Amino acid sequence: MDTQPMILAAPPPSGLFLTLTLARNADAREARTAVANLPPDDNLVLGLGEPFLQALGCSLDGLHAFRSLVGPGGAFPSTQGDLWIFLGGPDAGTVLHRARALTARLAGPFTVVEETPSFVFDGGRDLSGYEDGTENPKDSRAVEVAVIAGDRPGISGGSFVAIQRWVHDLSALERMSPKERDHVMGREVASNQEIADAPVSAHVKRTAQESFDPEAFMVRRSMPWGDRLTHGLYFVAYGNTLDPFERVLFRMAGLEDGVPDALLRFTRPVTGGCYFCPPLRDGRLDLRILGA
Repeated sequence: MDTQPMILAAPPPSGLFLTLTLARNADAREARTAVANLPPDDNLVLGLGEPFLQALGCSLDGLHAFRSLVGPGGAFPSTQGDLWIFLGGPDAGTVLHRARALTARLAGPFTVVEETPSFVFDGGRDLSGYEDGTENPKDSRAVEVAVIAGDRPGISGGSFVAIQRWVHDLSALERMSPKERDHVMGREVASNQEIADAPVSAHVKRTAQESFDPEAFMVRRSMPWGDRLTHGLYFVAYGNTLDPFERVLFRMAGLEDGVPDALLRFTRPVTGGCYFCPPLRDGRLDLRILGA
């Protein structure tokens, strides 16, 4: 089985994230057919939410709705959908036209509840100016981390994904001194070097994947989003299980040791969802997990 190509590819110049739910009184079987009839697209990732599986009387071990958290660092809400889609492309106009065609195919059984255009900034930096995804696993290690192994038809070759849309207060960040900003992140903005004596609350120290037992590696494909007034980071993390993401988030919230991630001084998550991205079979989505 093949993995959806965009899961392991670098973020494209332009993107669009869509969250959809089943429309009121929709027939889940009609919705399944609409998804199954989508044309092949190597520049798309599609994820299935647990509510969609439940509507079809199906289930998948390891897949559950996003678990909201409240800790010393604040609230991490769940806005779980039935379907999650990422569309990538060379420019925003191309992505827009593809999104129009895609959502027209899904109209009827599905309703779009969130639409977030995204982009690459300064070679892969967050809008804060700091490099994003520095310690992402690469090559064969990325496949090992992000893709479900084994010989389970309709599951192996797939991937779990956790998503959150974060809203930044860049003015709050800019009021900090350069050293204070670096200590929030745990890296120097200019060199991207990790700061050995950064506070324990620094983002790098809170989320160091090798500091967990077992290690909590993920393949992140996050992208900046927004306009002049409202902006931030659309966080995307793929894994062969949701467990690494959930353990990292638990620590970020301050629920592990009472120390919240310093990142929360200038940014907050406003959405949260977990999905299963099925593998491909003969170039099309393998939806056997949905009874297709």
